[in-house]
Amino acid sequence: MAAPGPPNVAARTAERRGYGVPTEQHDRPGRPASERGGAGGTALAERRQRPRWRQRLSTTLALIRANPTGRVTLKIFVAIAGALVVTIGIALIPLPGPGWLLVIAGLGIWAVEFHWARRLLGFTRRHVHSWTQWVKDRSLAVRCLLGSVGLVFVGSVVWLSLKYSFGIDVVAEALHYLATH
Repeated sequence: MAAPGPPNVAARTAERRGYGVPTEQHDRPGRPASERGGAGGTALAERRQRPRWRQRLSTTLALIRANPTGRVTLKIFVAIAGALVVTIGIALIPLPGPGWLLVIAGLGIWAVEFHWARRLLGFTRRHVHSWTQWVKDRSLAVRCLLGSVGLVFVGSVVWLSLKYSFGIDVVAEALHYLATH
């Protein structure tokens, strides 16, 4: 059973100033069931606890959202940070590197404050999981073929990026080198 009152000094201070603060305390891992007010029970009956850093982050975000200025500031900060990460990710998509990973990370940042980003991130996770499961269920030959097609695609994108962005035709240079040596 959770102890009455806010979970820590910052929450008590925010409550004293008149801000609405969630008052439930999360159980800390390592505390005996007798201290938590529980009667013991089985492991199946207890809900799996979130890591401490997630509890702290959740409490911190709740404290920031309790203040009207903090709520607006948090939304603006999350919007700008997410946009920056997504923009860098989109710029890196045609280049070799973690382009899609950064786009998904930017969605994760936006998902902290925006419901539409949370839904889009869930949609992306479901489809990436179903795609990887589909690929795992295929034979080794099909997986090698899919990997080869992916490498050809990435190579083509890099070649075209170099050719049209920097004027460097890698294929022509390689053929010229092979013909002269």
